[in-house]
Amino acid sequence: MDTKEIFNHKINEKIMHAETPNGLKIYFMPKKGYTKKFAIFSTNYGSTDNIFVPIGESSPLEVPEGIAHFLEHKLFEDEESNLFEKFSKMGADVNAFTNFNQTSYLFTSTDHFYENLELLVKFVQSPYFTEENVEKEKGIIAQEIKMYEDNPGWKVFFNLLKCMYKSHPVKIDIAGTVESIQSIDKELLYRCYNTFYHPSNMVLFVVGDLSFDEIVKVVNRSEKSFQGSQNEINRISPMEPEEVEERFIEEKMVTSTPLFHMGFKDSDVGYTGKRAVKKDMITNIILDMLFGSSSVFYNKLYEEGLIDTSFGAYYTGKGSYGHSLILGQSNRPEEVYKRVMDYIENAGEKALNEENFNRIKKKELGQFLFSLNSIDSIAYNFTDLYFNDFLFTDLFSLLEEVDYNDILDRYKTHFHKDNVALSIIKPL
Repeated sequence: MDTKEIFNHKINEKIMHAETPNGLKIYFMPKKGYTKKFAIFSTNYGSTDNIFVPIGESSPLEVPEGIAHFLEHKLFEDEESNLFEKFSKMGADVNAFTNFNQTSYLFTSTDHFYENLELLVKFVQSPYFTEENVEKEKGIIAQEIKMYEDNPGWKVFFNLLKCMYKSHPVKIDIAGTVESIQSIDKELLYRCYNTFYHPSNMVLFVVGDLSFDEIVKVVNRSEKSFQGSQNEINRISPMEPEEVEERFIEEKMVTSTPLFHMGFKDSDVGYTGKRAVKKDMITNIILDMLFGSSSVFYNKLYEEGLIDTSFGAYYTGKGSYGHSLILGQSNRPEEVYKRVMDYIENAGEKALNEENFNRIKKKELGQFLFSLNSIDSIAYNFTDLYFNDFLFTDLFSLLEEVDYNDILDRYKTHFHKDNVALSIIKPL
């Protein structure tokens, strides 16, 4: 197995890379002197992958909402023992998550790292689904879904997505619904697993004071043998219009203060890699300049008592979707919305002055360098960017490339009244 080294001179960090015969990509960032080690084993498969052509088949399959999350839960099922206990006995904290675009299994430890890594690789590649354990899981996940449905912060977010998107599955709750998970069975789980958990669709990232040779040895002896290589997965996304589906949604729940999320739907989508990551950077810089805690707008509304420290803004998106969110809590959410829209239409561009841009850009560069001290931050960001066809260590150079004209151009195309929606949760 050939090993490659990617060294970034600007940030003085290197990444080691190798690929197994099965197509699994292994990446390692050495951090000398760090006691904590982190491994994350991820597949390019999330809750939005609801229509696809299963491996070995020719026709598209539409699966129940929430099946990627359900599958994540079931992989922790072992025929003989409790996997959480196994990791715990070796001093590791193990976890997993499913989001719109990926499913990841991870652990952190200070000791017995290689033993824990072997366990991680083996259990993710050893699905054990039975009719009995699948039925049992439905009750557990149904309780989780109900818990989120009772969470105002979760509800205000997904209500907004339902307002913004007509067809795109990003509007669907990651865990699905109590009704949708009832049609999940072991055969469907295996069809999803065999399609999306092929090593060629996965990445293993490790960071810490470790030996890459030893990491590769562990993977080679732990990895399950797969027949041949896999062709690119045929994922099918419904057509999504540029305009928002609805302008406004309001719901009443148990909460002390009204919550609000307003979103600007992005029409500049459809690509990955450097172009997509740079757009993400530019948009988040704009949002920080306009609505960050050091902005004039934030401080004026804060002094007036319209917002509190929960107020914030960020952009998120992947190849086929994207949106800027402005959110917080306020006793007068409609007034906050009105002020935001008036600000964007009449005064926003004035706030985007070059001096402000240079200050925020320097802050972003500093925060990235600071994040290189965090094992967790490195691991999460590496995987997220990897599935966006971008290498984490190149972020610093890309951020340096962002200039003031990028800010002005993006502002004019993204922030306008025709692509905005508002979600509010008010107290009962």
